[in-house]
Amino acid sequence: MWFFIAQVASLGLVLAVLYRPLGDYMARIYTTRKDLKVERGIYRLIGVDPASSQTWQAYARAVLGFSLVGVLLLYGLQRLQEWLPLALGLGPVAPGIAFNTAVSFVTNTNWQSYAGESTMGYLVQAAGLGVQNFASAAVGLAVAVTLIRALAARRAATLGNFWVDLIRGIVRLLLPLSIVAAVLLLASGVIQNFNEFTHITTLVGGTQSIPGGPVASQEAIKLLGTNGGGFFNVNSAHPFENPTPLSNLFECVLMLVIPFSLTRTFGVIVGNKKQGYTILAVMAGLFLISLTALTLLEYAGAGSGPQGAGAAMEGKEMRFGIGGSTLFGTSSTLTSTGAVNSMFDSFTALGGMLPLLNMMLGEVAPGGVGSGLYGMLVLAIITVFIAGLLVGRTPEYLGKKIGAREIKLVSLYLLITPTLILSFTALSFAIAPVRAEIESVSMLNPGPHGFSEVLYAFTSAANNNGSAFAGLSANTPWLNTTLGITMLLGRFLPMLMVLALAGALAAQDRIPVTAGTLPTHKPQFSVLLGSITLIVTALTFFPVLVLGPLAEGLR
Repeated sequence: MWFFIAQVASLGLVLAVLYRPLGDYMARIYTTRKDLKVERGIYRLIGVDPASSQTWQAYARAVLGFSLVGVLLLYGLQRLQEWLPLALGLGPVAPGIAFNTAVSFVTNTNWQSYAGESTMGYLVQAAGLGVQNFASAAVGLAVAVTLIRALAARRAATLGNFWVDLIRGIVRLLLPLSIVAAVLLLASGVIQNFNEFTHITTLVGGTQSIPGGPVASQEAIKLLGTNGGGFFNVNSAHPFENPTPLSNLFECVLMLVIPFSLTRTFGVIVGNKKQGYTILAVMAGLFLISLTALTLLEYAGAGSGPQGAGAAMEGKEMRFGIGGSTLFGTSSTLTSTGAVNSMFDSFTALGGMLPLLNMMLGEVAPGGVGSGLYGMLVLAIITVFIAGLLVGRTPEYLGKKIGAREIKLVSLYLLITPTLILSFTALSFAIAPVRAEIESVSMLNPGPHGFSEVLYAFTSAANNNGSAFAGLSANTPWLNTTLGITMLLGRFLPMLMVLALAGALAAQDRIPVTAGTLPTHKPQFSVLLGSITLIVTALTFFPVLVLGPLAEGLR
């Protein structure tokens, strides 16, 4: 426990040291008018005028068009794999998995219905999956920046240029940070090579094929971009991806550093750093509550099996222990990373519910790169509206009036993800042939635990997390298709609501602060915002949790 506390303290210290310089640097990236020489070359190549600005509709079309092309290119790479260099003798990826994987990586989900090392060659992993890790993270950042700009703007008809935001996010932020992170991962023992499979004889006389691969480079952006797709099937539980407790702590830093620092970026751009600190306080508070609850549940080891063994170590790596597993799992599921260093399916019943709840919160503490911040800002807007109704204050946020149009967009944003999760989970059990297939092929466990596996899959897909409960075989026509649809709708429908909201807010002038304005930079608002976040989740998902993890844990 003391070692766990030391890890959490070290993590907090590193994030605190990086918070201000990284947050200020990201603010400069998206506000400066100067373009780098390499950026100007890219603009000429793709025919973009960096000085032009787009309406929210044009910005949305650019986001959707870019992402569609990404899906098609990644699907094609997988289907043509046997003809590509560095394929390692692997054949084309099956159509269902290729569709699911292409959608997964373009939507920043990185859900994997396949074993990475035995399905994808090095070129597809690096040029396909790795490239999309950069692109999808940069798209999330771009959408978050448009909402920040809208809150800072005065009667603006445009929100910026998507292509400029995309390229700056990759060239100035994600790429240089990934290079530094990859070097540090290499120093910690993560591999980076293009070796063929190494065939060995084990100590008991069996045979095994051990792959190599460009792992450190992909691991860096997988974590920095809150993507999460593992080079190997067991993800960050594999010693080639995450070899030591020190590398485990460093990977947690990579997952959290950009989402937390974006609150500083928000405060700088809107001209009120206290607003950024308020959002940061809510994110950090929810993170610590979730981490503490999960860690205590896993150390308690409720259940006859863990108590008989002396600890809840099933599905956890000895080199990380319980504390290292809960810290990584909380970081992974409260961002949209989805990477795992232990198997949630093997957690205690109530402990396994916490990663599920983390995603049901909307992954806003601190959330994915970009998506976490705009999700929390949406919740801040609904909190201002509710507070205004309760105490009779004017519903305003940062000088922007929250009217009927804004509330409709915010409400649609909040309803999309729960609708996807609950609808597809219900259909999976309501359609007789599908239910029979899921119960006989997909679910490893019957009863409430098996239900939790399916619920977790659709929750992970709709929130673009990508982690799995580890007991579900998702490589079936129904799950490959419906999870792919869920990932697409769960990513782009909320983005469209955010961009439309940004357009509505940008068109307004900023209202002067009066005695009737609700202060949104004080601790009282932080408590209210955190409470609203928890209440929205509880009211929406409590009934379905009763059928799964609660039924299993309390019986």
